[in-house]
Amino acid sequence: MSIDGVFIHKLTQEMAGFLVGGKVSKIHHPYSEEVVLQVRNNRVNHKLLLSAHPLFARFNITQDAFPVAEPSVFLMTLRKHLDGAIIQGFRQVGNDRIVEITFSKRNELGDLNPVKLVIEMMGRHSNIILVREEDSKILEVIKHVGFSQNSYRTLLPGSTYIEAPRREGALNPFSLDELGAMKALNSASEFEGLGRDTREELFRRIDADLKNKVATFLSFFKDIDTHDYAVLALYNGRLTPLPFVGYEVEKTFATFSELLDAFYKEKSSGDRLKQIAGDLIQKIQNELKKNDKKIGKLEDTLKQADEAEILRVKGELLTTYAHTVERGIDVVMLENYYDENRMLKVELDIALNANQNAQKYFKKYQKLKNGVKIVQEQLAETRSENAYLYSVLSELEIAGVDEVEDIREELVATGYVKARKSHNRKNSLKSKPRVLSAPDGTRVVVGKNNLQNDELTMKKAKKNWWWYHAKDIPGSHVIIEDENPSEETRGFALNAAAYYSKFRTSANVPVDYVQVKNIKKPNGSKPGYVIYTGQENSYVTPVEPDKWEYSE
Repeated sequence: MSIDGVFIHKLTQEMAGFLVGGKVSKIHHPYSEEVVLQVRNNRVNHKLLLSAHPLFARFNITQDAFPVAEPSVFLMTLRKHLDGAIIQGFRQVGNDRIVEITFSKRNELGDLNPVKLVIEMMGRHSNIILVREEDSKILEVIKHVGFSQNSYRTLLPGSTYIEAPRREGALNPFSLDELGAMKALNSASEFEGLGRDTREELFRRIDADLKNKVATFLSFFKDIDTHDYAVLALYNGRLTPLPFVGYEVEKTFATFSELLDAFYKEKSSGDRLKQIAGDLIQKIQNELKKNDKKIGKLEDTLKQADEAEILRVKGELLTTYAHTVERGIDVVMLENYYDENRMLKVELDIALNANQNAQKYFKKYQKLKNGVKIVQEQLAETRSENAYLYSVLSELEIAGVDEVEDIREELVATGYVKARKSHNRKNSLKSKPRVLSAPDGTRVVVGKNNLQNDELTMKKAKKNWWWYHAKDIPGSHVIIEDENPSEETRGFALNAAAYYSKFRTSANVPVDYVQVKNIKKPNGSKPGYVIYTGQENSYVTPVEPDKWEYSE
């Protein structure tokens, strides 16, 4: 079930209970379509997330971590009008998916300057609008909408705010008394804000007791309005404002905010990651394309070098048979005594004599031979660079939002991207390696990026601990913090190394393992790159570590 007006009705009540009277202390605009207000109320700091995402539009108190983003016009306008403001109230427009949050703040002259944030949660038309209350003027909008995009209303700074169109004649079910409910049911009226699941549940209850359909209707919405027990997440990812008849309960949450945080965590993380890591992914992909072209050219050069021997033979044949070669011809057939007296076609420069053409062949031969070593070194270096870039891409695929900045700093340190001038992480905490617990309680530590991999393996791990890594595949370094781990723990680490690799969705992923003392890092090598000897390996079909089960 998508979030409908009934769900918004209950969520609005919850937000008012937590946040009315609170003071806005910080404002962030971490993603293009999301805003976070830090509100302090009753000595508690709450993070209020407002989202205008076309698929994940919502508002709720969140526990998510958010990156520090570049200042935007929308952010600066919010800070001007809302920083230090007091939340006066939450109001749902009818039973629709539109909520207004009203704020009061005194200006420089001490006069109250009331404004409101309007959150419209309407699919691709979702938006967040800052409106001045006294004249309904729009101060700023998170997504500008001009007349060419919407002929009904313009959502631009300076325009007059006009409410989004609502279904004509639809009734707010929460505002109906017994007489109103009777008329509405008898006339088959439309009810505002009922999603498909809520509507089906309502009429399922009414059909079960047709003699008391009005009482059933009223009690249904009264139950929603008054219940104060845990919110329920139901089967197949459905959300409901109270338990529905016949639905199997999967998990309970103490608040609607906790439910929404859990429900959208996986759904929105990929989109958020694209927003904050999109430039990194694009940069790496461009570098890989450039390197692939370079590798192709170097391989062509090596193929030419493989043909260098024929250049030497042609030079020698021209020297041997110089007296038989006429000047001014462009090709000659000479007997090749290196190949059972077969004839060899030799191309000539008509401006040169036979000996001069021979010297030209010898020079080409020597140049190619001298270049082979350099080309081989460049080829190895470029392939190594590609392996590193693929490892970074692999890390970005499974990185959390709070881990992307660590990867960005790694790419800044290695010279692939430029540091952001306005970005300062002095006061922000860097992410730490994943710490997993094997079934027998042994700690298994997993690096989240190449800098962590280096530090974990080369600095923190003891020499007799065990190291695991997907064989010849970009992935994380995995350390078992034990000299003599059990078979169960070894299996757990094998699975972790396979899962936290580029081939996590594949079957039979090869994983190498060896004690840390057998690992070395070459001087000047890229972050995360190591060499090792004496390793063993196994093949694993990976599963998420939390779902891993050991079997003999």
